[in-house]
Amino acid sequence: MLADLVKRSQPLATDAKLLVLGGGYSGRCLAGLARALGTPVLCTRRSLDSAEADLLFDSNGQDQLDPAALEGVTHLLSTIPPDREGNDPVLLKLLPTLRSLPLRWAGYLSTTGVYGDRQGGWVSEQDDPAPALDRSMRRLNCEQAWLRSGLPIQILRLPGIYGPGRSVLNGLQQGRARLIDKPGQVFCRIHVEDIAGACWHLMHRAGQDAPASPSNGSIVNVVDDLPAPTAELMQYAADLLACALPPLEPFDQIVESMSPMAQSFWSENRRVSNHRLCHELGYALLHPNYRVGLQDCLNQDKLNPSDLRSPPQSANG
Repeated sequence: MLADLVKRSQPLATDAKLLVLGGGYSGRCLAGLARALGTPVLCTRRSLDSAEADLLFDSNGQDQLDPAALEGVTHLLSTIPPDREGNDPVLLKLLPTLRSLPLRWAGYLSTTGVYGDRQGGWVSEQDDPAPALDRSMRRLNCEQAWLRSGLPIQILRLPGIYGPGRSVLNGLQQGRARLIDKPGQVFCRIHVEDIAGACWHLMHRAGQDAPASPSNGSIVNVVDDLPAPTAELMQYAADLLACALPPLEPFDQIVESMSPMAQSFWSENRRVSNHRLCHELGYALLHPNYRVGLQDCLNQDKLNPSDLRSPPQSANG
């Protein structure tokens, strides 16, 4: 994993030190890239028994990070979600400590769900957020808190995340995938390695440009080039696996039987632009569309058959 991304990436400065708050799927991918390029990394988990748990940080617990443990941190990424009240646990517990660090770049992983439903239309960072779902409203509240924090922050808005062990390929192989047809519906997505790659690229740009503002890059959509229907994605995956598709289910006939989470997932339809990331800020996607990305997932899953983790993340795209 990460071999191609490592080959094309440049190390940070020799005095750089990365803090990843929340070492889940995306956080561990960035941490792995940093380590491969020689940058020291501290990764927090909710349990010290978890993989790559350097420090304990439980957003729901009472434990506090020792400020001394973060000495010298120059870059940070927070992947930790809002609490039930819509507050950011990192800022509530750590903001004074973070302000004391020699930070050159801070990233916060948010969601493209803050744009709300656009009925299939295109949306960019210049469009005002219009979240309708509670979870997206909470994310927007956290975005605003980070932007007010005084830290050198960039908000990365993500769609559905996939990657090795967490793609529609695994859903088909495990019999979990459903082929749902909703005419006109598309979703955006991003390969986990492009989240890490985009973060790394933005870290390198930090300090080279004028301070980020909403108009020049403090908010960045990290999505691939090709919004597409789920059925199209699944057909391509089935072709790669040479397997049969599950039966087609018309959305209108099954919507009442879907869980509230699934209903909300299908309730919004938008195409999210990556023009700022790829053209204004100069990041070249490693996996520009689901075809390239799923082929990579298939290759990596074959190399690491025991590394088939949990189901794909279903963040709205």
